[in-house]
Amino acid sequence: MPRPVNPALISPVLLGPPQPTLFQRRWPQRSAAAERPVLIGGIVTAVIAAASVPVDRPGIGWPTAGLGLLVSLAVVLVRSGRGAGRTTPAEATIWSVAALALLSVGAFRAAGWLFVLCLLAAFGCVALAVGRGRRVPAVLTAVVNLPIAGFRSLPWVRWGFVRQRHADGADNLIRLTLSIGLGAVLLVVFGALFASADAAFDRVVSGILPDFSAATVVRWVLVAVVAAWLLFGAAYLVDSPSSIGDGPAGEPRTVRRIEWLVPVGALLLMFVLFVGIQLTVLFGDRDYVMRTVGLTFAEYARKGFWQLLVVTLLTLVVMAVTVRKAPRAKTADRVLLRAVLGLLAVCSLVIVASALRRMDVYQDAYGFTRLRVLVYAFELWLGALFVLVLIAGLGRRATWLPRVAVALWVVTLLGLAVLNPDRFIAARNVDRVNAHNADVWYLRTLSADAAPELDRLPPGARECALSDISADLAESPDDWRGWNLGRSQARQIVPERVQATGYPCYRRY
Repeated sequence: MPRPVNPALISPVLLGPPQPTLFQRRWPQRSAAAERPVLIGGIVTAVIAAASVPVDRPGIGWPTAGLGLLVSLAVVLVRSGRGAGRTTPAEATIWSVAALALLSVGAFRAAGWLFVLCLLAAFGCVALAVGRGRRVPAVLTAVVNLPIAGFRSLPWVRWGFVRQRHADGADNLIRLTLSIGLGAVLLVVFGALFASADAAFDRVVSGILPDFSAATVVRWVLVAVVAAWLLFGAAYLVDSPSSIGDGPAGEPRTVRRIEWLVPVGALLLMFVLFVGIQLTVLFGDRDYVMRTVGLTFAEYARKGFWQLLVVTLLTLVVMAVTVRKAPRAKTADRVLLRAVLGLLAVCSLVIVASALRRMDVYQDAYGFTRLRVLVYAFELWLGALFVLVLIAGLGRRATWLPRVAVALWVVTLLGLAVLNPDRFIAARNVDRVNAHNADVWYLRTLSADAAPELDRLPPGARECALSDISADLAESPDDWRGWNLGRSQARQIVPERVQATGYPCYRRY
């Protein structure tokens, strides 16, 4: 006789439809195929980017490609008749203009490190232009949603091409693409023949067209694919907005008043004690600091700057968690929360001022570098961010704060571009050379933006500082895509390669 089966050992069978995925719940696809404006915009964007982007350097080709992408995206927005969630057309326009302004830095500044920061910020601006979120998680995930949307758009775009190919009376996009390719081939063939027949025409063509090689073709293909991928991803977000990270705020709060007040209040008392000491340092003289802490003023500045920077960042995290968890149903709770966090923000402003003071003393002893200039800018951004936090505390809701904080960082980067940091660093260090308190080896690592100031150096030091810049200019001539104001001015200063001879051109620190 068979033994009975224990019902507890039988795996339960789930009945009913399967549970929806995260994308199905928070990011559903609204349409099955891309419309014709999206397809044409992707092709136009890919062609413009492939023809104009200089991958290895900042140049005027970057804002040219950015303008092509943003105009194509604007056409998609207008023709589709759909908004990007809660991002208004005016706000999307502002973010698009900010992205174009950041890309335009490549046409004026030769500093690669600055342009990389502007390029990353421009990507974030495009993501916010087509994103819908207002809360901090949504703003952070917007940067991730754009590349994910690029991958999700691939079948969407494919079915768009299929639909256009089978549509009655529709233009055949494949034939249009082949026509564009045939025109490019004809231009190349006949251009090469004309260039070989006439030297003047050859010079004109050489300034317009790059050297054709396998690497050039691969670069064109990669740039075209990336540009079209970004356009299709942005268009997909416009068609199917994502609400990931933009859910409800999660009421009710999970802690009582005493549970958040004890740790945050203790932190506030420590801040007040530290700020009291820092006020003495900020307004005291160097002799007082040296007697008090037993360090030189420069050593004191260098010792504590990075710790204060970390403290400032952690304070923002503590304030965000407190706002999230503290109760605000009663008027007394709201007043207490605003008072405590307001005092914490004010103390943080003093800490930012202390960090800036330390950095000022540090650079006064050792001179400016790129890192020190960037840290200056970052600390100023943090200080302005705490001011925004204070303003946000006056209202009941501050859904505008995350996006305004990003906009403030964009303004900071554009301010750096206007400052021309490499030239600023060179100008502040040139006068230190005569006092034998400057690292000429470091000056030679600056970009072509610094050439007008390095040209003022005494003989020997000038050749040392300009040697690497002149070598880069000689080895990497610019066509129209890579034209850059900083490199153009540097070529007038050092038209030929400069050799560093007769001077101790080595690292001094």
